[in-house]
Amino acid sequence: MSRLINRRPGRALSIALAVLPFVLTLLAYQTASSMRLAENPQDRLLPSFAAMGDAFHRMAFTPDQRSGAYLFWTDTLASLKRVALGVGSGATAGLLLGGAAGLLPLLRAAVSPFLAALAMVPPLALLPILFIALGMDEPSKITLIAIGVAPFIARDIEARIRELPIEELIKAQTLGAGSWRIIWRIVLPQMLPRLLDAIRLSLGAAWLFLIAAEAIASTEGLGYRIFLVRRYLAMDIILPYVVWITLLAWLTDASLRALTHALFPWHTAQQLKDTTP
Repeated sequence: MSRLINRRPGRALSIALAVLPFVLTLLAYQTASSMRLAENPQDRLLPSFAAMGDAFHRMAFTPDQRSGAYLFWTDTLASLKRVALGVGSGATAGLLLGGAAGLLPLLRAAVSPFLAALAMVPPLALLPILFIALGMDEPSKITLIAIGVAPFIARDIEARIRELPIEELIKAQTLGAGSWRIIWRIVLPQMLPRLLDAIRLSLGAAWLFLIAAEAIASTEGLGYRIFLVRRYLAMDIILPYVVWITLLAWLTDASLRALTHALFPWHTAQQLKDTTP
């Protein structure tokens, strides 16, 4: 039918529509930056693309005069390590707690209400407590990320397990499978792609918690650098760092999506089937 809600773009039009917002954003920025710099060449609020390129080259490819390190790459490695450890810890805890709550009614009675309450606690409010309890070093930052993502992942896994067809579990028991065998052979293979999906959805929050922790107590990291140079209104450094954080998050999301497709092609096919009218 010719109604607007039934029209779907082709592949070429989909690509063009996906690129269009980025192009419009860049054009809007270029226009605004040119107007401000025309009035005041010393303006630092909206630096030119050339100024940002120079700042990026200086941070990435020129050794720091004090430490001799390449600050951009040092910050990137420090932040990626924290995100990987925090999300990995949170995902492991989320899988265990969500699996227990979804599969075992006795544990569900104790774990599910606790997860519901824990998910309501603003993780950033716990940051001072973590600094007091764990110190200002790496454990507090990694724990903040883990606490921030674990309840979401656990509740998602619990909900997905409870959506499993009960007939599968009954049939396995009829054939003689015990609880651990059902978990290992039926539930876990179906939950692993769901776990990767939940991790993808929690990446934005994980980066938010990382930036907050690095801004308060750190000596390296992307968040630390952004909040350090803001004192000097160094927008030519801040904006490339923000773009780089966004690109890292997008690449991580794309990598997890590709990993899901490679390891669990049936899951991707099922998603396409569910979204195709």
